[in-house]
Order: sequence, then structure tokens, then C-alpha cells
Amino acid sequence: MNMRIGILGCDAIRNELEIVTGDDPDIVYKEYLEFGLHLQPEDLKRAILEKLNALPRDLDVVFLGYGYCQALQGLPEQVRVPLVMLEYEDCIAAMLTTERYHREKNNGGITWFYPAGWAVNGMPGIVNLFHLDSAEGYAPEFFLKMMFDGFSRCLYIDTGIECSEQCQKNSEHFARTLGLRHECTRGSLDLIRDAWLRTKAKGAEIERENGRRHSPTGTGEA
Repeated sequence: MNMRIGILGCDAIRNELEIVTGDDPDIVYKEYLEFGLHLQPEDLKRAILEKLNALPRDLDVVFLGYGYCQALQGLPEQVRVPLVMLEYEDCIAAMLTTERYHREKNNGGITWFYPAGWAVNGMPGIVNLFHLDSAEGYAPEFFLKMMFDGFSRCLYIDTGIECSEQCQKNSEHFARTLGLRHECTRGSLDLIRDAWLRTKAKGAEIERENGRRHSPTGTGEA
């Protein structure tokens, strides 16, 4: 019997997570939560805990496609299901490494980090993220310019997803609209891939343990 893996991830990095996990036959459950929950860290934690507690109980392990996001550090020790997550401050750090992330943060002025997976929906995605499409009488760009006042740069992170060329164009349009300097860098999925391999290893370990527990020669009940 194959191990049974569940995936619970952020829709913002759905494309990157799909590249890493592919069509692995051990995945039996997959769900992505709406991008933007991280803007309210405690609400994010509450939503994730609710989802984790409602998962099918026959899962061997869950891969959580989130970084700490200000509220999730230590989460694997707080839930009943075996859980592997991205052990980084957020998904940006997982795609750049912590060292590069902080180097770019200190690169003069305030930077809007814009990974390809975030940029798939372009400006409409940003408008939806900040719920700016419901204000009557003002264009969303009016509020965005106020919100991004003080930012000087938009850094597009190419993660190698299929539509990366269009995503870069979306990023350039965003920067141009808000008067930000636009730069590009290459991200990596290696750290996300490492977390996925740890998930597979934990699942295999649990599967072996379950096999021993139910074996006639095991120490548990037959």
C-alpha cells in the first residue's frame, strides 16, 4: 500500500508547488488557500488549523506549502497530523534563500518582491488581494499609489513556471503604473523541493512504522 500524502498550500505559489510535487501518485489530497490570508497572520493560522483538523484521518503526512508568515513557526508540533512545512520566514525566503532575501531587502529603499506565481494575474490580482475593486468613485490605482508610497523598487522573481514571460510583463506593468524601478532576478525551487523530499521521507518512515505495528511479528497489535 502506498503512503498517502496531503498538500495544503498557498494559492500564491500554487504553480511552484505543482512543479515540485507534479503528479506524484502518493498525493491523495490537495487544496490551496486564497492568497492574501498572510496579511492577517492570526487569521491565516486559524484557517490553516481548521483545515488541518478537518483533513482525512488516513493521511500519513501533510506537506504545508507555507513559510512561517509571522504566525506559523512551530506549527508541526501543534497539530495531530505529521506535518512538513517550508521552514523559512515566508515563501520569498524559500525561493531566494534567507541570505539573498535580506540582501535584497537592504538594497536601497523598500522593495516589493514579486515572484512569478504572484504575478500570474497581474494588476487585477493585486487589486483583488487588497480588495480595492469595491471602492466607488476611485480607480484602484489611486489606492495602490498611496499604499506603495515609499516603495522604490519592484523585484520580479523568475521561478521557472510555464508562463514566466507573461508574468514578467505583468510585473513590469505593475512597476510602471506605480512609478517603481523594475528589476529581475532568478529564484530557485530547491528549498521547496527539499521540503517535499522531507515530506516523502517522513511518509515512508510512517508507512514502515505502520507496517511493523500491524505485522504478526511486530510489537503492536496484529
